[in-house]
Amino acid sequence: MDYKRLGNSGLEISAITLGCMSYGEPSRGNHEWSLPEEQSRPFIRRALELGITTFDTANVYSAGSSEEIVGRALNEFAKRDEVVIATKVHGRMRPGPNGAGLSRAAIMHEIDASLRRLGTDYVDLYQIHRWSDLTPIEETMEALHDVVKAGKARYIGASSMFAWQFAQAQYTADLGGWTRFVSMQDHYNLVNREEEREMHPFCRDQGVGVLPWSPLARGRLTRDWDATTNRSQTDEFGSTLYAQAEDADRRVAEAVASIAAERGVPRAQVALAWVAQQEAVTSPIVGATKLSHLEDAVASLELELTEAELQRLEAPYVPHAVAGF
Repeated sequence: MDYKRLGNSGLEISAITLGCMSYGEPSRGNHEWSLPEEQSRPFIRRALELGITTFDTANVYSAGSSEEIVGRALNEFAKRDEVVIATKVHGRMRPGPNGAGLSRAAIMHEIDASLRRLGTDYVDLYQIHRWSDLTPIEETMEALHDVVKAGKARYIGASSMFAWQFAQAQYTADLGGWTRFVSMQDHYNLVNREEEREMHPFCRDQGVGVLPWSPLARGRLTRDWDATTNRSQTDEFGSTLYAQAEDADRRVAEAVASIAAERGVPRAQVALAWVAQQEAVTSPIVGATKLSHLEDAVASLELELTEAELQRLEAPYVPHAVAGF
């Protein structure tokens, strides 16, 4: 396993991050495809054995049960200072006023709730899950700064917004003398490369680490395009992500399959190797519901694609409308 600095910060994270949205009680929230606790724990243990030290979850995943499962497992399997725990705030967690969003009231309540569920005094990376038009960015950035200064989070990050919004947040932090975001968690893979236009150049310029979510396009790049899984059939949000430019996307997926066959490796390794070789990327966030998913993710770090292979993978791509915000 390789370890990298997250942007210009001093925080070291593993070159693969385990995405923990798959771990949560199916009866809670809207992820009926998620794995309950006893089925989830072997994945967290195996990730640690493979050298993965960075775990990404969110308060809204399975209505908080993802944080509970991840927290209990990490407290049992690892020392706190040997792992990096990332979680998020924005989605609705309870009815009524201040039950969602990025107000000071919501952030201060939700960081404490996340810490209780995770069973820890602090998170390493506290991320806003989306942009909010309902709260002034000054209020959000000052509240996040206060969370850091209170020792409840070591660093802060952002996720899935327009580059102009991210720039506004960073310079608002500078003007206020507040903590800057050190990371951007964005939707990026071989069939969704729109972040290359503005967000990734901005992140490189500003020393911000990039943690791509859905680097395998919800599994679309790991199997034949028309194949389905229980998750693909029940994941309402995921079904909105890859419903455009299907002809071009199919050709990308076919290129992945072709190179994988030539290399004698699973398709996932090729698709992840491409993401990992992109200059802006620090650590792709990989979900795993089979142990082989973890093995493939780690193995992808050793797969160096040639320039000709990179061109074959990238050539069929066409512009896409923004998806995932």
